[in-house]
Amino acid sequence: MAGSVKALILLAFTGSLGMMFMLLACALPRYNNWWPLFVIIFYILAPIPYSMARRYRDDMGASSSCLELAVFFTAGIIISSFGLPIVLAHAPSLQPVIEWGACALVMTGNVVMYLTILGFFLAFDGDADSWNYF
Repeated sequence: MAGSVKALILLAFTGSLGMMFMLLACALPRYNNWWPLFVIIFYILAPIPYSMARRYRDDMGASSSCLELAVFFTAGIIISSFGLPIVLAHAPSLQPVIEWGACALVMTGNVVMYLTILGFFLAFDGDADSWNYF
């Protein structure tokens, strides 16, 4: 029980750290642009394919092709979340939508948030006895 509480506290800390980088990319007076917050949609969508495929595999005994398709969709979502800030910073207009400093902060937030999501799946995958990874 104590291991799962430690894991949950660590995941909450890293998730809030990732969101701090996202908010810094938006709210700092130098950047003052809220477009990078659209990346949060990808944070919500990223674990959905894998969670659905894992449940389907457990219930139906399906092959690993379903799980591999889910990993493919998850990889596409993650790559899109890294690509969106780059496209916004490299917009072909006279003035880019976001600055490169905000793009770097969003990239840092992406890395932290996706490591948090991965840590959640590693820490809480399986039954209650396997929660003691931390």
